[in-house]
Amino acid sequence: MYANPETIHPIAGYENEIYVKPTIQNPQIIVGDFTYIADSDFESHVSHLYEWNGDRLVIGKFCQIASGVEFVMNGANHQMNAVTTFPFYTLEGWNMKPPAISDLPIKGDTVIGNDVWIGQNAVILPGVHIGDGAIIGANAVVGSDVEAYSVVVGNPARKIRKRFDDELIELLEKFKWWDKSIEEIDSLIPILTSGNLEMVRNELKKRIGKSESKEKDSMCSEEVL
Repeated sequence: MYANPETIHPIAGYENEIYVKPTIQNPQIIVGDFTYIADSDFESHVSHLYEWNGDRLVIGKFCQIASGVEFVMNGANHQMNAVTTFPFYTLEGWNMKPPAISDLPIKGDTVIGNDVWIGQNAVILPGVHIGDGAIIGANAVVGSDVEAYSVVVGNPARKIRKRFDDELIELLEKFKWWDKSIEEIDSLIPILTSGNLEMVRNELKKRIGKSESKEKDSMCSEEVL
């Protein structure tokens, strides 16, 4: 019996950790399989996500989101190209039409990659893109893009190091373990959780090589047919 991505509570008898995907109601939020949050409600951690802005929160597979994390969306931004930032149009009793979208600092979708760990009370600001395998430190305020497999901390968040060397990062991005079948991921756990990075490197090279060889053979067979 393997893990089920449609399970809401992956720890039996414990309510404050959920797989996010099966709980989502808002169509502007897209979350991949097995991403979890240390809470019983994910959407309460997404603020200022309004239909009229057209932005989305997109989160990949197998992300780990700690308690207190907040995703601030574009609706939180105020007009900044005028002398006041006060949003008269949102409040009763003021005669102001909503500003044009072009007058608002809309920064597009917020996109989180796969296997990203976001530490407790971190804040992800609008339009940020966070690469696969990144680690976001507790209490970090992330206002700019984060490279894959890097570690960022602080306010504003800054990169303190890469998690691995460039070759291993490239192999991981090519292998994309999170896109494998559940059965294959289960069999990969000894590799994915090993601290012996040279062994991991060699295994990834071997498996990528086999996959590329199969693809090449398949293409040759199609050409013959």
